[in-house]
Amino acid sequence: MATQPADMDAAARQTRIRRMSAAMALSMAAALALTAGACRRGSPPPAAPAVSGEVIARDDFESETLSEHWETKRFLPGAVRVQGQVLRSGAGAAEIVLRAGDQIPSERGTELERAELEEATTLRSQSELGYEFWFSLRLPADFPVVDTRLVLAQWKQACPVASCTPNNPNLAVRYQNGELLLALQTTDRKQVLWRTRQEIRGRWLDFRVRVRFSPSDRGRVQAWLGSERIADHQGPTAYPPTGGHISGGTFYFKMGLYRDRMPATMTVFIDDYAKRALRSQDF
Repeated sequence: MATQPADMDAAARQTRIRRMSAAMALSMAAALALTAGACRRGSPPPAAPAVSGEVIARDDFESETLSEHWETKRFLPGAVRVQGQVLRSGAGAAEIVLRAGDQIPSERGTELERAELEEATTLRSQSELGYEFWFSLRLPADFPVVDTRLVLAQWKQACPVASCTPNNPNLAVRYQNGELLLALQTTDRKQVLWRTRQEIRGRWLDFRVRVRFSPSDRGRVQAWLGSERIADHQGPTAYPPTGGHISGGTFYFKMGLYRDRMPATMTVFIDDYAKRALRSQDF
């Protein structure tokens, strides 16, 4: 029997319905996959800014071992590893764990505990030159909120003698009692450039920092958290040549966990680090 036009229309409708159902199933599967990736990685990192200058170092922590960009003297064996579960991008990120009593040999018996990645000596910043840093940090959702000094990232002036005064970081990202802040110090007093008490645990914090270290008004700091500019400071960013400090010194970057002694275990994840030398006309 020949197929009637009405039967042909019904068959066509059924074919369209089956195709639409298959397309919807594929879309749902893709959405679920994206959701799972987002839970693991967070939202995509912001695009790198278009700034001219030489990329000095970059580390996405894709290797099972730490790259040559990092010194290992600021953490105990086993405190730092590259893992593949909590990621900002790619397939790896650094995990740093600091436990009660973790003291590097030179600080045993003091009130200090630390586990930090410190940039290699060959990567240190020079006075009066501009640099740009990118790095992403993530504190777990259950990270301890305590009223104890904790530094997550810092830029510090190298001391050429046994001890300089003051000897605090020139610039530091600090987290204490639920408050995240960016602080500058070039005298015996700290200057807070930015602070927030918003909940920052359980998500990636994408920092971009431009800095020129100088004891004069040529010093400058610009900082962004994600796409938001959080600081723009013009003025001294280095200690003057007193108390052991010298003119034209060098500055080194560290990130991880640095605190006063306490019983709690702390963990931070780090990913997508880069450092660039800026041209004078760009900064």
